[in-house]
Amino acid sequence: MSFQAYIDNIKAKTGKSPYDFKQLAENKGFIENGILVKTVKATEITNWLKEEFELGHGHAMAIYASFKGKTVNL
Repeated sequence: MSFQAYIDNIKAKTGKSPYDFKQLAENKGFIENGILVKTVKATEITNWLKEEFELGHGHAMAIYASFKGKTVNL
């Protein structure tokens, strides 16, 4: 599955884009000033996405990758 396919599936399931998740992550303190906080571990973010949005590991990692700068078509 391509990165874009992961993002498309996430949007279909949750109604949220990577930008929406980035805003939510900022509210949770994972991101500050648009940048991933260095002390935040990928596991913290993926666990949050799995628990709150019922994403699988691969889909949660795709959102994490978007936080790290991987670009997508919004």
